[in-house]
Amino acid sequence: MRRRVIRAAASLILEKRSLELSMLRNTLLAAIFLVTIAVSSGSAQRPAAPATQQAAPVTQGSAAIPESKIALIYSDDFRNPKTGIARYQALMNGLNTEFTKTQQDLNAMAQRIQQLQDEITKASQAAGVIDPKSIQAKSEQLEQLKKDYQRKGEDAQAAYKRRHDEVINPLNDDINKALVAYAKAHGITVIIDATQVPMIYVDDKVDITRAFINDFNSKNPAATAATPARP
Repeated sequence: MRRRVIRAAASLILEKRSLELSMLRNTLLAAIFLVTIAVSSGSAQRPAAPATQQAAPVTQGSAAIPESKIALIYSDDFRNPKTGIARYQALMNGLNTEFTKTQQDLNAMAQRIQQLQDEITKASQAAGVIDPKSIQAKSEQLEQLKKDYQRKGEDAQAAYKRRHDEVINPLNDDINKALVAYAKAHGITVIIDATQVPMIYVDDKVDITRAFINDFNSKNPAATAATPARP
């Protein structure tokens, strides 16, 4: 009887443990199921990584860089007396003619200064009696002549520059207008004066100096270049 009771008790204990294990197993399965659902749900809700998009091509529109054609000139060549702009040389010849008399007067004064200087040196080195008064008079005359020469020379330079601007500036304006017209006629968008801007390398193909001079001379012969009268 006692053995039966022990067996029954043991059987109850085993059944209880088996039930507890079954419940624990079910609880773990339920937990795993819930975790699986949560992970699946999270994966379904996560936004997909955006697909790599190619950069849209830059459209040209208002930011487009216009095509350009650059040319060079050497303005110093315009004043070449043989191969430059003919009107320039004709005007310069007329201008120099106007100041011929002034230049002759200055040359004569320079000669007189040199002559007095030689006379003073010769008198000072002459053997025999030296006339101090004569030497002093010539020295004073020499100093005065030097002052007159300097003043006359400065006045002549100022007058020449003023007259040069009166004569040449209108020609420069004509040359600038002709350059603009030449550029438009040949599709040139930029002209650079290489005389004013240092250049590291220049292809002869972009140098239009000679072509422009020839074009200008053909349309503006030297015969039409008359030196403007003094105001």
